[in-house]
Amino acid sequence: MSELLLLSNSTNHGAPTLAHAPLAEFYGDREVRFVPYALADHAGYAEAIGAAFARAGLRLRSVHTEEDPAAALRTAEAVWVGGGNTFRLLRALQRLDGLTAIREAVVEGARYGGASAGTNLACPTIRTTNDMPIVEPAGFAALGLVGFQVNPHYLDPVAGSVHMGETREERIREFLEETDEQNAAPVVGLREGGWLRVSDEAVTLHGSARVFRRGAEPEEARTGPLSP
Repeated sequence: MSELLLLSNSTNHGAPTLAHAPLAEFYGDREVRFVPYALADHAGYAEAIGAAFARAGLRLRSVHTEEDPAAALRTAEAVWVGGGNTFRLLRALQRLDGLTAIREAVVEGARYGGASAGTNLACPTIRTTNDMPIVEPAGFAALGLVGFQVNPHYLDPVAGSVHMGETREERIREFLEETDEQNAAPVVGLREGGWLRVSDEAVTLHGSARVFRRGAEPEEARTGPLSP
C-alpha cells in the first residue's frame, strides 16, 4: 500500500518551515531519508529541513552524505523530497538512479513525502511544475506514484489585473490540450497551505484546490475525499 504526503509548499507566510505539515502523524517513529537535490546547497538545505523535522520529533538523514545515495533510498523506510527546482531535482535523481530506488522503496512500504518539487516528482511527469527549466533532464517522466498531476502553489486569476501573461489556469488547460485524450491525467491545482494524503487509491485533500480534467470545466475542491 502506498502512503504519500504531498504538500503544495514548505513554508506558510509568517510560520516556521513545515509547521503546517502533519509530519509526526505521517512518519511515526520511522527514520526519514532526505532528498535535497532540488537546491544547489545540499548541506545547508539538509540542515534547515533537519531542524524542521527535529521540531516534529523526527530523525532525518540526507542522502547526499551517503557514498551510494541510491542504495540509501532503496532501503529507506521513509523519504522526504524537498522543494526547489523540479528540473534540477529530476536530473540529479536520473543520474543517481534515484527514481528506481525510490519506487522500489515505496513498493516495499516506505512512506513518501514531499513539498512543491517533491510533490511534482510523485506525479507521472513533471510537466505541470511552475519552474524554469534551468537544466535539461533526460525526459520528464517522474515517479508515477499517483495517477494524476499536481500543480503546486496554484494561484487563482487576479480580478482586474492588467498582466498580459497566461494565468495558471490557462497554462494547465494548455497542458491538457497536449495530452492523449484517452489517457489524460487530471491536474490538481493545489493552493498554498494545502496538502494531499494518499493511502493506496484513496486521496484526501486538506485545504483547497482546483481540479482540471480534459474536456470539462475545472471544479473547486475543499478539505475531504478527492477523486482526481
